[in-house]
Amino acid sequence: MGTKKLTIAMNGVTGRMGYRQHLVRSILPLREEGLELPDGTRIEVEPILMGRRPEALEAMAAQHGIERWETDLDKVLADDSVDIYFDAQVTSRRMEALTKAMKAGKHIFTEKPTAETLEQAVELERIRAAAGVNAGVVHDKLYLPGLVKLRRLVEEGFFGRILSMRGEFGYWVFEGDHQPAQRPSWNYRKEDGGGMTVDMFCHWNYVMEGIVGKVEAVTAKTATHIPTRWDEQGNAYDATADDAAYGIFELRTPGGDPVIAQINSSWAVRVFRDELVEFQIDGTHGSAVTGLFNCVAQQRGHTPKPVWNPDLPTTEKFRDQWLDVPANAELPNGFRAQWEEFLADVVNDRPHRYDLLSAARGVQLAENGLKSSAEGRRVEMEELSA
Repeated sequence: MGTKKLTIAMNGVTGRMGYRQHLVRSILPLREEGLELPDGTRIEVEPILMGRRPEALEAMAAQHGIERWETDLDKVLADDSVDIYFDAQVTSRRMEALTKAMKAGKHIFTEKPTAETLEQAVELERIRAAAGVNAGVVHDKLYLPGLVKLRRLVEEGFFGRILSMRGEFGYWVFEGDHQPAQRPSWNYRKEDGGGMTVDMFCHWNYVMEGIVGKVEAVTAKTATHIPTRWDEQGNAYDATADDAAYGIFELRTPGGDPVIAQINSSWAVRVFRDELVEFQIDGTHGSAVTGLFNCVAQQRGHTPKPVWNPDLPTTEKFRDQWLDVPANAELPNGFRAQWEEFLADVVNDRPHRYDLLSAARGVQLAENGLKSSAEGRRVEMEELSA
């Protein structure tokens, strides 16, 4: 009971995700409204803005009425009033900052990938355990309406025995010559930590693991479809990182059933679907297709019986034969929902369910996906432990 105030050092808020999703759509509303826990405890939060551009931080702080901003990480971590360190920096800077924060006794909440290598990602969990702090890793897609609905269908046994999962993700990212690119140029330089596989396989791992089952093996093929791009200053540069990754993943459900998942990820594809990412699960009793927000399903008893005849045009409107899956609840912004869960875990001194080992498995899948593509073979996932 009572009020618990948490001060959160937010590093990387001048970036798109750190600013829009974590500061503006999560922490600022929580600062204004507070968070009421079931036992009556009220959590209040106060952010400290952090980054490498003081002018941008100062302007942002003034815009949102935030008292404190800093560029000196060591100074912030030495402050006993700081409870939580949040990291939305580029991946190459994350390992060092998270390590410092945990050794300073701060709880951490972080974007992913958590590290550039699997060895580093597992080492972070060892450091956390030694420091005795709580750690959470952003698994935002599992909190979004479409995937909440999809997971509910799985938990209710809608699919019967799950057979397969498919995913399509991506959109056309302009090269930057005639129209500005929608993504920063470092995303396409391997030496700066860019690449589709390292960016998205960590997401696909927790989506598959959180909805269907753990990944046991991966077969992948990566590609750099657009070899030359133009940076923010209009200069041409060589794209040294993959801009597309095509993966086949072997899953195992908690009940022991094998499932085959296929996910295509590309920044060189034009969209002909309802959302930028869509997943389909097929089972013996039904199927469902979901994006981040909408979800439709088709039961066994409502499944049509099409006949293949290439000599006649198809007259069935297949999309019209699926039914919308209702939310049956008001679902908040996915980033905010996980922030609320993590803050409650910190106050109640309990582990967060999406932890550093979960993130390490995402890094492992990315490494194994790149290895599979380079060596042209199937790669098994080894069990991880700290």
